[in-house]
Amino acid sequence: MLAALFAATLALALPGQAANVGPEHFTAFAVDTSNTAPGGANTTTVDIVVKRWSSDADRDRLIKTLQAKGQDALLSALQSMPVVGYIRTPWSVSYDLHFARQHPKPDGGRTIVIATDRYISGWEAMNRPRTIEYPFTLIQLDLDKNDRGVGKLSIATKITASDETIELENFSSQPVQLNEVKKIK
Repeated sequence: MLAALFAATLALALPGQAANVGPEHFTAFAVDTSNTAPGGANTTTVDIVVKRWSSDADRDRLIKTLQAKGQDALLSALQSMPVVGYIRTPWSVSYDLHFARQHPKPDGGRTIVIATDRYISGWEAMNRPRTIEYPFTLIQLDLDKNDRGVGKLSIATKITASDETIELENFSSQPVQLNEVKKIK
């Protein structure tokens, strides 16, 4: 589902991007039960702040870069984009987000898709294990009309394109589940 919504958000010209009227702050309870969670399931709270929404031009630039030059060029293009917000957990410093789009749902809610590069440790950069091929973090929030809902967080993702298809491959067996997502007013 995350792959389909991310691809749809990138590929479609979505009208109705909300005006940037100020930061939006979301909080969620994250549950990681993937094959990469050390010692079983891990849980924590997550704060996600979107300071501004990415433009149609930003989206188009990323799609064209991916289709013409591949994942490495997409990573460079994404890293060079202005910061649109940040994500943090109680034990971490804030990590910059570089792409955020939203689109309305028929029930009055909205779907938010966020993409950024992921943190690569010094050890990982030097030793280059298979995880180095998964340089993206993707977040999907599905909110109702009261800005409450659920979401998914894919920490290590590979993105490829063929003709008109964008494909996502997650390193972990499943994304982190974001429960009790709500907008902080």
